[in-house]
Amino acid sequence: MSTSANRIAVYPGTFDPITLGHGDLVARAAPLFDKVVVAVAQSAGKNPAFDLDERIDLARQTLVEHENVEVLGFNSLLAHFVQEIGAGVILRGLRAVSDFEYEFQLASMNRHLIPEAETLFLTPAEQYSFISSSLVREISRLGGDVSGFVHPTVQHALRQRWQSSESSTQGA
Repeated sequence: MSTSANRIAVYPGTFDPITLGHGDLVARAAPLFDKVVVAVAQSAGKNPAFDLDERIDLARQTLVEHENVEVLGFNSLLAHFVQEIGAGVILRGLRAVSDFEYEFQLASMNRHLIPEAETLFLTPAEQYSFISSSLVREISRLGGDVSGFVHPTVQHALRQRWQSSESSTQGA
């Protein structure tokens, strides 16, 4: 692995939506690398609330303060994406011990697929350790306050998403 590849990290995920926990991990990683690529996965199988372009846009808006952070979408094997952009590190977040087994399995598989890249686990600040995108979506969908979990831009987008969903089902 080249030294320059070590200085580019990829933080992959669905980011549906991006949360303050994701932002915290990016803020922790940004000073460690020349470039951090937030890689937003298409993940059609997960049936995301926001389409890929919306998730990319929301991530860009919420991470704008980090000069060395780039947000890109991808619809391929993560290993291929990492090689394509010349990254040497895959960032993964660990919120709780329960995340470890799954993340360890992913890291082991990625080590086989792209041995030139290392996986680095980061933990969010305590106040973000319980936040997940799926919980945020559910709370928002049911009319709850998610302002403590997401950037105001994301909160607004969630509100709009559920309002437009309600009006389309009411009109049917």
